[in-house]
Amino acid sequence: MKGFKRFELPPFLLEALEKQHIHRPADIQERLIPAVLNKRDVIGQSQTGTGKTLAFLLPLAARIDPEKHHIQAVITAPTRELASQLHQELVKLLEYKDGTPISAKTLIGGTDRQKTVDKFQQPPHIVTATPGRLKDMTDSGVVDVSKVEMLVVDEADQMLDMGFIEEIDPVAAQMPETLQMMVFSATIPEALQPFLRKYMTSPRHVHVRPEEASPADITHYFVPVRHRSRTELTMEIAARLQPYFAILFTSTKEEADEVADAMSMKGIEADVLHGDISPRRRKQVMRNIDKLDVQYLIATDLAARGMDIEGVSHIINHSLPKELGYYVHRAGRTGRAGADGEVYTLIDEQSEYPRVAKLQDQGITCEFLDFKKGEFTPMDDPLHKSLKKKNKPSDAGAGVKKPKKVKPGYKKKAAQRPAGRQNKKRR
Repeated sequence: MKGFKRFELPPFLLEALEKQHIHRPADIQERLIPAVLNKRDVIGQSQTGTGKTLAFLLPLAARIDPEKHHIQAVITAPTRELASQLHQELVKLLEYKDGTPISAKTLIGGTDRQKTVDKFQQPPHIVTATPGRLKDMTDSGVVDVSKVEMLVVDEADQMLDMGFIEEIDPVAAQMPETLQMMVFSATIPEALQPFLRKYMTSPRHVHVRPEEASPADITHYFVPVRHRSRTELTMEIAARLQPYFAILFTSTKEEADEVADAMSMKGIEADVLHGDISPRRRKQVMRNIDKLDVQYLIATDLAARGMDIEGVSHIINHSLPKELGYYVHRAGRTGRAGADGEVYTLIDEQSEYPRVAKLQDQGITCEFLDFKKGEFTPMDDPLHKSLKKKNKPSDAGAGVKKPKKVKPGYKKKAAQRPAGRQNKKRR
């Protein structure tokens, strides 16, 4: 705990970290926690899995005065699932607070509005919110943000893409001029700059590049479609891998539903998560995942940003994402907490090879596999034909690691889970 002690965090936060077996601060935490504690505006630019959540939750919680009975901090996230997840992580940190407790509540869409109004009759110290519901409740006077000292905008580039910055802006305008803003994002698009300049003063900008992030043991496999049905191939690969838990990513909601229907017809139980799923159903999906009641989640990129789904052993990409940057976020759902992970991506030889080459240029080591009759066969790298000429036929695919049939690391991890998550069997 020496690493976190030097930040002079309150004892209850150090105890919470100890209980979660978090002993050493990540790079982004080292570089941003002191700035947040010193009330500076900050921009944390990093990929998923770099520890950015604790980089703002720890100093934010440390700065709350429990004797002040008004909202002191607002945390915003683009999706209900991410907002709920951030709230849960916050609750873990506040669990060991002695004396006057620090209260935290969520303010998210898809919940009963009147119940939300009733819940905020007694304002909490910290609110974790989705932009739409936050704006609705501030506009109607249910939530008073006039004394908020800290505002966190998580996944800011996704907020921008989804039009949520336009909802956060008028809410931020109701906050004091002394507001401390913390923005976290994988990228900082030029279109985001006017918003940042409006509310931030000389922010501390920390950019944790992928090579600086804690390395995850992830193997990236690329499987040519070869004029086959992507959906059929996705199902066959999913069945062959027999994952501990896999996320199957599609680029559209229609594709997600198509894969889900096809898996259902084959008797493969899977849940679906995308923008058209009802709030009630989305909650049920997340509960099913948490209870280990399903082995497969079919999702659009909604689930790739920020959400920490435990125990993901495999990622299967039905296709490359439309925005290539999302590949890293998809892959980042596996290989977490010291475990290894595997990513399988279906690619079209004509249209997607150039995009795979861009991933190679970004430092991702790509291994190519053919998949026939239920078995994987290593291939030479088709993007470097000169390599083929140098190799003898008997050397084809030499040195290429075959996919593992068993994931002992994840089974061991499951066996070590706390009570309530042990002895759960996949259906």
